[in-house]
Amino acid sequence: MNKQLFSFEFFPPQTPEGMEKLVATRKMLAAHDPAYFSVTFGAGGSTQDRTLQTVAQIKASGSDVAPHLSCVGSTKENIRTLLNTYKTLGVDRIVALRGDLPSGMGSIGEFHYANELVEFIRAETGDHFHIEVAAYPEVHPQARSARDDLLNFKRKVEAGADAAITQYFYNADSYFYFVDQSRKLGITTPIVPGIMPIVRYSQLARFSEMCGAEIPRWMRKTLEGCGDDNEAVQAFGLDVVTSLCEKLLAGGAPGLHFYTLNQAAPSLAIWDRLGLLKK
Repeated sequence: MNKQLFSFEFFPPQTPEGMEKLVATRKMLAAHDPAYFSVTFGAGGSTQDRTLQTVAQIKASGSDVAPHLSCVGSTKENIRTLLNTYKTLGVDRIVALRGDLPSGMGSIGEFHYANELVEFIRAETGDHFHIEVAAYPEVHPQARSARDDLLNFKRKVEAGADAAITQYFYNADSYFYFVDQSRKLGITTPIVPGIMPIVRYSQLARFSEMCGAEIPRWMRKTLEGCGDDNEAVQAFGLDVVTSLCEKLLAGGAPGLHFYTLNQAAPSLAIWDRLGLLKK
C-alpha cells in the first residue's frame, strides 16, 4: 500500500498583515510534515501576482508547494511564462483547474476546459510537473449529468493528470462511489478527498451554495440549532469531520487535502484527533 499523503491549501493574502499571519500558519502546519501546500489562483487570474509571491515565499521556506493554474482569463503565453517561473523556483507540482468566470467577464480565455490546460502543461514541460486536477464526488454544479462529469474527469486524466483533489463533501459514500465509478472507467490515478473543517456555519453554507457541496440535512439542522454559539458549531464540526476522515482513510483514501482558509487550528484539531504523526 502506498504511503498516505497529506496537504494543506492556502489562498494568497491581500495585505502584508495577511501574509505575516499566513507565514505563522504555514510554520505551524509545516511542523506536521505535509507532502505540500497548495496556493489558489483567484477567479479570472485576479490573484496571479499574489499567488506567485505566496508560492515563492513557501518554496523559500523549504516546503514543497503546488500553485493553482486556471483556464479562465489565461493565455498560452502567460501560462508558459508562469510555468517557466515556477520551474526556476524549483516548483514541481501544479494544480490545473478550469476556474470560475468572474461576473462581467465576457471570455474564458484561450483554454476552455481543464483538460486543455493539462495538455498544454505536458506539451510545454514534459513530465517536470506532477499535475493535480479537480474531481467532484457530488457532481460539478454546471455538469449536465453525473455521467458527463465523470467523463470530463476522465478526459483530464487522459490529458496527463497524475492525481486529483476532490471538492469537499460530508458524505463518505459519495466519495467511495465516485472512486468506484472512476475505476470502472479505467482511471487508476489517486483521488484525494478534499476536507473542509467547519468553523462558521454561515460561511460554510455560503461556500457550499457556490460550489455545489451538499450539507446533509441532519448536519444542517444541527448547525442551525447552534445559533450564534460558535464553540458549539466548531465542536460539532470537529466530531463530524474527524469521523469522516477516519472513514475515508480506513476505506483506502490515498490521503487528505485540507482547505485551511489560511487558519492552522481547525485542520490541526482534526489532525490531532486522527492521531497523525508530527514531524
